Amino acid sequence: METLRVSGTSRPNAIAGAIAALLRSQGQVEMQAIGPAAVNQAVKALAIARGYLTGDLLDLVAQPEFVKLETPQEERTAVKFTVRAIPAPPA
Repeated sequence: METLRVSGTSRPNAIAGAIAALLRSQGQVEMQAIGPAAVNQAVKALAIARGYLTGDLLDLVAQPEFVKLETPQEERTAVKFTVRAIPAPPA
């Protein structure tokens, strides 16, 4: 599963395009965000990606969870979103 790392300066439209493309091709994607600004950008990207998927009759579900990321210098807590494509509900 692909992992997208989202920062506080990431562009939500660009992330949304990547999410939509990966959901179309692989059916799932993972996003990681550290800090409130990054989580904000990730959530905006999820909302935008839903719009990108409507023409493909797809929707998405996202499961957030906290994960610990270890680097050589420190341990950080991130929010991980596991995102899966589902068929869009009938209109």
